[in-house]
Amino acid sequence: MTSALDYFSAKLSLETDASDVYAAQKAGEPFVLVDVRGDEAWAQGRITGAVHMPHAEIAERAPKELDPAVPVVVYCWSPGCNGGAKGALAFAKLGYRVKEMIGGYEYWIREGQPIENDEGALPRTFDAQVMVVRQPVSP
Repeated sequence: MTSALDYFSAKLSLETDASDVYAAQKAGEPFVLVDVRGDEAWAQGRITGAVHMPHAEIAERAPKELDPAVPVVVYCWSPGCNGGAKGALAFAKLGYRVKEMIGGYEYWIREGQPIENDEGALPRTFDAQVMVVRQPVSP
């Protein structure tokens, strides 16, 4: 039987979330954030600093474009999408150290983290359903 310690240690070694990824970006930690969604989704909006590599293209493109010594974090649309898991599996098959960002692009947006499209930065919003949102203090 697997212990809770083993299970949760393994889970956290393979998953991360939007707030931890954002904190790692701000801290300058070395990793590549990969958007594994399709072209239309990427054009609509993506996480600032991400690279685009749809999960079906990873086996061909990753060895040519990404250093296998640098950890990879993948994301798809939302918790209802398994594209992130497909992308993580593709990177794992190639020997990359990879984590899936649970919650995907949806939770990145809901937590108000930076997003952009081809025209530039998009407005940041903060969803009180998934985080504490503090109201500005009146003077």
